[in-house]
Amino acid sequence: MSDSGFAHKVKSIISRYGLLRKDAPVLVAVSGGADSVALLAVLCELGYDVIAAHCNFHLRGEESMRDMRFTTRLAAQLGVELAVKDFDVQERRAVTGESVEMAARELRYEWFRELLDREGAQAVAVGHHREDNIETFMLNLLRGSGLAGLTGMKRRTDYVVRPLLEMSRGEIEEYLAARGLGYITDSSNSSEEYKRNKLRLNILPHLESEIPGALEALHTSMRHLADNFGLYSDVVRELSAEYYHDGVVDVARLSEHGHARILLFEILRPYGFNMTHVENILQGSRRSGVRFMSASGMWAELDRGLLRLTMPKDVNEEDVYAVSLRHDILTPVHIRVQLHEVADFQPERNGNVMYLDERILECEGVFYLRHWRHGDRLEPFGMKGSKQVSDIFCEARLSAAEKRNVWLLCTEDGRVMWIPGIRAWRHYAVRPGVQRYLRLEYMDGVKGNR
Repeated sequence: MSDSGFAHKVKSIISRYGLLRKDAPVLVAVSGGADSVALLAVLCELGYDVIAAHCNFHLRGEESMRDMRFTTRLAAQLGVELAVKDFDVQERRAVTGESVEMAARELRYEWFRELLDREGAQAVAVGHHREDNIETFMLNLLRGSGLAGLTGMKRRTDYVVRPLLEMSRGEIEEYLAARGLGYITDSSNSSEEYKRNKLRLNILPHLESEIPGALEALHTSMRHLADNFGLYSDVVRELSAEYYHDGVVDVARLSEHGHARILLFEILRPYGFNMTHVENILQGSRRSGVRFMSASGMWAELDRGLLRLTMPKDVNEEDVYAVSLRHDILTPVHIRVQLHEVADFQPERNGNVMYLDERILECEGVFYLRHWRHGDRLEPFGMKGSKQVSDIFCEARLSAAEKRNVWLLCTEDGRVMWIPGIRAWRHYAVRPGVQRYLRLEYMDGVKGNR
């Protein structure tokens, strides 16, 4: 495949799945390996404002320094900014007890989050490709994974995007050769100590040699499974609504369903309950007073055929996320953040969208997403005075469960700015004299537009 063909295919994937925009920088995680080098090069070729980010964990002695020197030269060759961070993995492990791999991963992504805020970047792009995804599928298959695990990696996970997930290792190497770009190889990739390496070095090449086209067929099957999982998720949501309302599951009635086990699991899984919990709940569905606690701290108590879910009282108060309005917010909900010139201002009457004078970034500092608290008030756009958020919930006809799950965007001093999907405040409105404005769009939605 020619370099232009490779770039065209990547461009098509980015556009089709809405992975990246041209109005904000993109961090690119660059190790120096073929996939990350190709990712950096192709995003530059496609005109994105990229910032290369390289982690030096100092775990492989001189080889780690070699990787850093190579990445520095590559960034200079491509004319992109480079951020480098040195990490002490053993120091972290001494505190947390994590494995080397887990400690390195946590350090890496903590730094990426810091860079996102500092640079106002929209996402971190990583170089996972088709074979990486197939390895993930095979590992999950061998672990006895369910349907979700067999769909492989996602093109987007929170703030991480994977533009090369459809590309093969062969296509990546052809692209690098056509561009005259080199890459380095991590010596640990040749070690068969890890299951993933055994798959990469031995099992998958042997499978492809014995059954030509096997890897592409596996890749196609994963796409079909992802489509199937989407349909499955839609059906589960519809069926769940028949048995689950306002934190209560009608287990007695659900147990009569032909797929009670998997349906109850899907209802309870978001709260940290596992299949063992599900089986024990179904076996004792007619009993009362039996309690179960999930890994997330949620309680489930059986009461004459009903399962009541309760969260410890202090959890919502602690569930607070500091967020930046300089880039997309992806946790705990997805809010797209875009900066526009005021000449482009075309406001929509839509509770899922809020507009703000850009000057809020300098005046208000840190922002937070949190759940509703008693006494919260909002000064709504288009109105004088304020209203209790609880009254706005009632007007929106939210159920008790929906009220508990709604996120509020707040200023550092606790003032409610926006109930995403429902109502926004009147401050920092786009008025005459404003030069640029922020457009915030709530991508998850709450019962559609209000």
